[in-house]
Amino acid sequence: MGDASPVIEAFAAADMTAADDLRAFAALCRPAVIRGRFNDWPAVAAGGQGGSAALHYVARFAASSSAEYFTAGAELGGRYHYGDGPGGFNFTRETASIGDALGRIAANAESGSETAYLGSLPADSHFPGFAEENPCNLVGAGVHPRLWIGNRSTVACHYDSYDNLACVVAGRRRFTLYPPDAIGDLYVGPVDHTLSGQPVSMAAGAPDGAATYPRFAAARARALVVDLAPGDALYLPKLWWHQVEALDDVNILVNYWWDGFAAGPDSPYAAMLLAMIALAERPERERAAWRAYFDHYVFRPNGHPLAHLPEERHGVLGPLAKGNYGRIRTLVMRMLRGA
Repeated sequence: MGDASPVIEAFAAADMTAADDLRAFAALCRPAVIRGRFNDWPAVAAGGQGGSAALHYVARFAASSSAEYFTAGAELGGRYHYGDGPGGFNFTRETASIGDALGRIAANAESGSETAYLGSLPADSHFPGFAEENPCNLVGAGVHPRLWIGNRSTVACHYDSYDNLACVVAGRRRFTLYPPDAIGDLYVGPVDHTLSGQPVSMAAGAPDGAATYPRFAAARARALVVDLAPGDALYLPKLWWHQVEALDDVNILVNYWWDGFAAGPDSPYAAMLLAMIALAERPERERAAWRAYFDHYVFRPNGHPLAHLPEERHGVLGPLAKGNYGRIRTLVMRMLRGA
């Protein structure tokens, strides 16, 4: 996580053929590009015939449902961010039927009058049948695809709390990545007033970033840029920052989110929020003391905290899979209830 010069691993399609292959690599928490991995998808074949053909292909699966539709004037060049518009953003959110939204995206590609996109649409509910015709065996059976469809756009630099496999169907995509420990140099915006769920970097999206956000130069020096063509895939570990540019008039991407290393339903992000209210405003020396305990019990740089005792005496610090997940969770829930 703290590598000064992270790199993007590169794999050929034949090098990453099964979920076990991706899981083994995911344990390294490094990004990877897999060239041509989904060239055999019918959706990619349609995208190779142009934007109109790609939209026509996905429209075959469109359900009679509605979704959030993001739109902005052509003068913004598709750069969605904070601004003076509704809700403090430079774009407008609407609710549109899938069919109408696809038609408007197609019209935008012809006229250039505005830019728009549909984001994070679950294929099962909005495009039933798409996943079956375009299967992915790099993720588990319970992981389902989402579609991102739009015109030229720049999605603000953000992170996901899940692992992400992003597969380009139509148009070209450019990802600019920053490692998790660059967070302090990215000048992150609010966590509860976001563009679309996740906090974003204020510096990465600012034209005058160097002047307004001086520490951003350190993050920019560590940035990794990768261009993806249709059929290519990018594996992004959780917590890696990424700005995503859709470079053509019509762009379609399919992504999969999952947490391959979860021991149960509780998320690290929820634990961090709870730690914020429990620790963030305590005195500096007390925070330092708690940091030592978090390192010892949670992050474990020196190994298991009870390595000096036989395993049968580890109690709830034994393996989570042996019932200790539930035991610790019960303790925590009692504390939160004040019991």
